[in-house]
Amino acid sequence: MNLTVPFGRDVIESIIPHRDPFLLIDEVVELEPGRRVVATRAVRADDPWFAGHFPGRPVMPGVLIVEAMAQAGAVAVLVEEENRGRIAFFAGIDDCRFKRVVEPGDVLTLTCEIDQVRGPIGRGKATAHVGDALAARGTLTFAVER
Repeated sequence: MNLTVPFGRDVIESIIPHRDPFLLIDEVVELEPGRRVVATRAVRADDPWFAGHFPGRPVMPGVLIVEAMAQAGAVAVLVEEENRGRIAFFAGIDDCRFKRVVEPGDVLTLTCEIDQVRGPIGRGKATAHVGDALAARGTLTFAVER
């Protein structure tokens, strides 16, 4: 697949199986297939989780920030020809830390660098930033369905 960045949700949906309301990336701005991806997510006041997390003080749940990082990583993995049409399952996260609250109006920049792949199993270092501020980081493990 020959992709030109940046690209939006229509192309993202042709690569990963996630759909609204669970597609958590809006745009891919950098891509090196199988190696590195940078994606963005505009955090909106009408995102469904804010109704309950937390009323009067909306905060994006940390698990959804991690999921957004994983979805960005999935783009880098599933865009490769041998993985097209497959699912990359989230298999684990290590050394996860949350450093900043993410709230409506923030734009998350999600980076994942794939640093190890052995067969269908791989690992990547992921970060989520708001501007220059680190919001979250962790090492993701994934398994590509065969």
